Amino acid sequence: MKYKELADTYHELESNPSRLKKVEILSKFLTKIKNSKLPETIYLLQGKAFPDYSEKEFGISEKLAMKALAKASGVSDSELIIKWKELGDLGLVAEDVINNKKQNTLFSQELTIKKVLDNLRRLPELVGNGTQSQKLALISELLTSAHSLESKYIVRTLIGDLRIGVASGTLRDSIVEQAFKPKSIEEKKKFAKIVQSAYDKATDIAVVFEKAQKGIKELNKIKLTPGHPIKLMLAQKAESIEDGFEKCGKPCAFEYKYDGFRMLMNKKESGEIRIFTRRLDEVTNQFPEVVDYLKNHIKAKSFMLDGEAIGFDPKTKKYTPFEAVSQRIRRKHNIQEIIKKLPIEVNAFDIIYLNGRSLIDESFEKRTKILRKLIRPQKHKFRYSHQLITDDPKKAKAFYKEALKDNQEGVMIKNLEANYQPGLRVGHMLKLKPAENELDLVITAAEYGKGKHVGNFSSFTLSCKDKDDNLLEIGKASTGLKEKEELGLSYTELTKLLKPLVTRENGRIVYVKPKIVVSIIYQNIQRSTNYNSGFALRFPRIISLREDRSIVDIATTYEIASDYNRHELKIHY
Repeated sequence: MKYKELADTYHELESNPSRLKKVEILSKFLTKIKNSKLPETIYLLQGKAFPDYSEKEFGISEKLAMKALAKASGVSDSELIIKWKELGDLGLVAEDVINNKKQNTLFSQELTIKKVLDNLRRLPELVGNGTQSQKLALISELLTSAHSLESKYIVRTLIGDLRIGVASGTLRDSIVEQAFKPKSIEEKKKFAKIVQSAYDKATDIAVVFEKAQKGIKELNKIKLTPGHPIKLMLAQKAESIEDGFEKCGKPCAFEYKYDGFRMLMNKKESGEIRIFTRRLDEVTNQFPEVVDYLKNHIKAKSFMLDGEAIGFDPKTKKYTPFEAVSQRIRRKHNIQEIIKKLPIEVNAFDIIYLNGRSLIDESFEKRTKILRKLIRPQKHKFRYSHQLITDDPKKAKAFYKEALKDNQEGVMIKNLEANYQPGLRVGHMLKLKPAENELDLVITAAEYGKGKHVGNFSSFTLSCKDKDDNLLEIGKASTGLKEKEELGLSYTELTKLLKPLVTRENGRIVYVKPKIVVSIIYQNIQRSTNYNSGFALRFPRIISLREDRSIVDIATTYEIASDYNRHELKIHY
């Protein structure tokens, strides 16, 4: 298929903000590719060339994309920079200059989707010194052959900013519409649930798309595979112990809510152990001690465990906050040294696969019994989570206080009858902690500071997301960071992380790719017309960098509206 057909589809999607219209446009395009030998084309609809579980990235900066554009168009770097500042979108710059390109293109050929995918997939393989020129050649080859509209979306894809408003839920509903043509809302919901379940297990939309063409039976054949990451089940908030009982039933399970980071721990049938974060990044090499824990404390041929890694002081043995151990996630060198400096204990709290059998459809009560029989626990190394199963509010409150005394965030409250639902924020698993005015948000812009903050960003624009995964601003934070890096997350460290992500500048303000997630606390939420979310945070303060989380995990407008409504009720009643 010609890439132009995909570019036209991108343009149509970008021009139609309606979710229903996007589903219609996508389902038509999916019909065109359903019998092709390239189902991976569907990745491009999300600006990717690989499935969700893949860690491969194009590794293309705006600077390199601009060099390739200069080479393909004959327009100088300085002219491109001027246009970029005018238009604020490198894709629009590409569209403009390719439309008026000066280069002789006698040797260009019409682009196919296969050619685009092939070149994109070669980019992550090029690493080390001297590879920049090879990457430049691959990109320039595409842009030289591209027409103006094609170049716009090639550049946007390369820099990770497609701007067509297609969330995973929209793509799922498009597959439902294209493959099953539901005749009622009930049918849509039924098929959407089946497709979502298949996607949660595969974390590969191309596999799901292929299976959907063959019917429900084929979709249901998709199974969990140890060593293959899945999106983890997430919790909603509880207001109190009583609220937890009301939503999860009596009796229910109470477990420590650890102040650490999630780990999905896998053992394949071959014996290989692989460890992933909740954002599907593999961290097996960063945590060799966890590999040893799993070998020494569990006897099983294969498994998939969900758990939390928490740090502790090697001298006092007291548990430390997440921020103290967060650097373990990104550390790739001098591992043995950092293991001694920042040791971790792993607490497993769920099991979703064991010895060739999926357990996600089993009740939590059954899963937790299996887990506790499986593990040989050892404090400060590997054990199952602290747990209390009760219908007594007094015992639950005492357990909650115990968790806080043990330097943990609070408690998780779980329905004993519920199954495991990957990738969903479910109402049968709740979190309760004292600092309820806390959110995970993504930084989408920043402002250069003055005085002692000259050269660093000192103010950060925070965004949440709506049900279609569109990012919406909710406020700015300029406090909570440290002046010196050794004291914790500092202005200098956050500036270093954000600078490579800058997409455009406007005076002292810069706009960045939405990749850096932070936890913030705030006094309360208020209605506001200043931000496109419709809300604003009063006195937001950044408390930690969440390197284990991505924009998939940030707060939604639904959660924020719920927090706002709860606050209003407290005021009036």
